[in-house]
Amino acid sequence: MSASDPIVVFDLGGVVVRICRSLGEACAAAGLPHHPELQQEHITQQRRALVRQFEIGAMEEHDFFERIALTTEGRYTREQFRTIHQAWILDEYPGVAELIDDLHAKHIATGVLSNTNAAHWSQLAPHPHIAGHTPKFTTPGKVRHLHASHLLALAKPDVEIYHEFARRAGHAPASIIFFDDLPENIRGAREAGWNAHLIDHAGDTATQMRTILAPLLD
Repeated sequence: MSASDPIVVFDLGGVVVRICRSLGEACAAAGLPHHPELQQEHITQQRRALVRQFEIGAMEEHDFFERIALTTEGRYTREQFRTIHQAWILDEYPGVAELIDDLHAKHIATGVLSNTNAAHWSQLAPHPHIAGHTPKFTTPGKVRHLHASHLLALAKPDVEIYHEFARRAGHAPASIIFFDDLPENIRGAREAGWNAHLIDHAGDTATQMRTILAPLLD
């Protein structure tokens, strides 16, 4: 493998796995009541700030759930918010696992670059150092270069995370084909020199990506 060989890199949520897009949707998935008043902008901003700290590994799980529960002013306990958080990832998009297998059959490298956190990572990634650990979702573990924001202490769309992935994977930026469902992450990747494509999370993500990758798969 040379640095100029292509590598296909996937975001996780909205590309490989279907996720909740709002607190209300996550509450429904967790079987807990939703409190619409928690969607007020100042409360939402508090949650987003805590999530970002969790995503870059700057906060331990216990502290995260403790502090984010406090933003609900007693409507959810720490453990209830943990349940909501764990329910955020719904299922795998059909066809993505087969797409990864087809890329590998063509000897094309694959990777993941995801803004995520320790709690979700345990559902998504293999942890060979933990005896008996089996991730809930198996498709992410198929890729060859698996990188997450909380482990890199960097997050999309900051350009540094794209540079760090390229360095660790050993691929030139121009050789990286990247799929993400958020426009700001696509802009960051393109700023880093990646060949980035926006995916519609509400559609058939595997077919969207397979169409773009057709020249590599033919």
